[in-house]
Amino acid sequence: MIPELGEFALILALCFSGVLAVIPLYGAATLNVLWMNYAKPLAAAQFTFIAISFVCLGYAFAQDDFSVQYVANHSNSLLPLQFKLSAVWGGHEGSLLLWALILSGWTLAVSLFSRNLPLDILARVLGVMGIIATGFISFLLWTSSPFLRYLPRFPQEGADLNPLLQDFGLIVHPPMLYMGYVGFSVAFSFAIAALLSGRLDASWARWSRPWTNIAWAFLGAGITLGSWWAYYELGWGGWWFWDPVENASLMPWLVGTALLHSLAVTEKRGVFKSWTLLLAIFAFSLSLLGTFLVRSGVLTSVHAFASDPERGLFILILLLLTIGGSLTLYAFKAPNVKSESRFGWLSREMMLLVNNVFLTVMAVTVLLGTLYPLLIDALGAGKISVGPPYFNALFVPIMGLMSIAMGVSIAARWRQTKLDVIKQNLLIPAIVSIIFGLIFPFIYGDGFNFKVTFGMTVSLWVLATVFSEFKAKFRNAPNIMTKITQLPASYYGMMLAHIGVAVMAIGITIVSMYSEERDMRMAIGDSIELSGYQFTFKGTLPIKGPNFTADQGTLVVSYEGETVAILHPEKRHYTAKRSMMTEASIDAGLFRDLYVALGEPLADGAWAVRVHFKPFVRWIWLGGLLMALGGIITVFDKRYRAAKPANLEVKHA
Repeated sequence: MIPELGEFALILALCFSGVLAVIPLYGAATLNVLWMNYAKPLAAAQFTFIAISFVCLGYAFAQDDFSVQYVANHSNSLLPLQFKLSAVWGGHEGSLLLWALILSGWTLAVSLFSRNLPLDILARVLGVMGIIATGFISFLLWTSSPFLRYLPRFPQEGADLNPLLQDFGLIVHPPMLYMGYVGFSVAFSFAIAALLSGRLDASWARWSRPWTNIAWAFLGAGITLGSWWAYYELGWGGWWFWDPVENASLMPWLVGTALLHSLAVTEKRGVFKSWTLLLAIFAFSLSLLGTFLVRSGVLTSVHAFASDPERGLFILILLLLTIGGSLTLYAFKAPNVKSESRFGWLSREMMLLVNNVFLTVMAVTVLLGTLYPLLIDALGAGKISVGPPYFNALFVPIMGLMSIAMGVSIAARWRQTKLDVIKQNLLIPAIVSIIFGLIFPFIYGDGFNFKVTFGMTVSLWVLATVFSEFKAKFRNAPNIMTKITQLPASYYGMMLAHIGVAVMAIGITIVSMYSEERDMRMAIGDSIELSGYQFTFKGTLPIKGPNFTADQGTLVVSYEGETVAILHPEKRHYTAKRSMMTEASIDAGLFRDLYVALGEPLADGAWAVRVHFKPFVRWIWLGGLLMALGGIITVFDKRYRAAKPANLEVKHA
């Protein structure tokens, strides 16, 4: 009965989301206060029943109810409990239910923490989110129900979860990523609400900005965790492969980054309104595009959940309706949008606009490289592959130019900045970063390397400009502690995010240029030297896990004659799936990783062994987490928490 209860709860959730999509919007259009006030209880009811449905599916997994098709296809009685529960979103149907749950959670959060919003705006925001929820819950019930049963007979044992997903990464990565994906629906809904109401002043930017920051932070953290997961789980030692689904998560993050900066300018100066509206629309549209790519069957990827064209067509229709409807509304309303102020060529507004252009160009670059091969294949014009050379050749230079503009934007002031002020604040950072970039390859490497010089110069430039701005803020402060408390949280969040960009850039530069890798045959007692480290193979032993058997290798790592690590890579055989998996062993450090993975067994007790030396690779993920933390800190700005009266009168759309 529990699966049927979950299905019934999902049907009730669809009913409430349908009502949420109609009643509050009609109430806002007709100025019916009662109907607008229905938005909050409807949002709570929608979340409640989706949560019940989600719990029911989790219970089916925990109880090994293999009469449920989805459970039988993605679980096994021998699967550890933590992976049974995370398997709830390990396949297409369950991941979509998680998508709906998070969407309803965002909807509920907006209804609870937006008490200072004018009632008509809140009703419109929740109504738009109800429309989105209606589409996705309908998709779940009609094409992707996770509660279908095997009747009258069902298997006594499940097929097991994909071995690649039997990892801690599955527990944290998808929920974090979906929090970001779905979170952009809030920014989208605020933009649509502003268009519907005609209230296109700076207020809607202030209302939507904290929600956008949270979504952006979650998406950034999700991408970072996914990179870390791929690094240690796949056994190839890479941290980014420009996989189409990786790209699908990167694109909304890039556009979301542009949206954050544009919202800040719109709130502060009343400019970029049309641009900000478009960015909000496209950030969520690209999130939907990622959902389509993962579930349509148009690509083959380790991230792909499904390959059912019917499901892909349904999501494609949702995507087209979302983009088409929102852009149509924008076309009718945007001509009335006017900027409230002007700014000079050398101003913070202009620098942020330049940064936004660079971010948008990078997103378009990734979009083109991702979709063009699929388009060519669909037209029957052959198969082409767009890989890292294309993305690196275009992405890296644009990123470098954007970083330069980023440093200038920190030093620039609103409206207009004198050139002398820019020179005064940025001359020393420029000199320091250039000198350090030039000498770094000689200190760390074997000689001059242009790519290393470029990467380190840009990274140090961003760091130096941040510290220069801090110094300028506190230069004339009579009391440092008082000044620290006076600066808003958004300022610290911005600075921390910029530091995160620099830290990530340092990690990418060094690990890309100074990594070492060796693949070789190793018998017991064989050794290999890599970057001064000696790896000695001591053989393998058979071990048994809860649902797998494995050969566990032992490699002793020494440096200058002293043992620094003992690594135990594994070659696992999963019984139910009858598949082999490589589990790498890593000695992690802040400045280097020692990475070992077992390949295939060879004759005479020897093994194929892959050994990596990865300098500064942890800085990539540290930078990503610093950026995410910066986004979270920004939300604690007092002006987003202070109670402000809704001084705008309710009016017709």
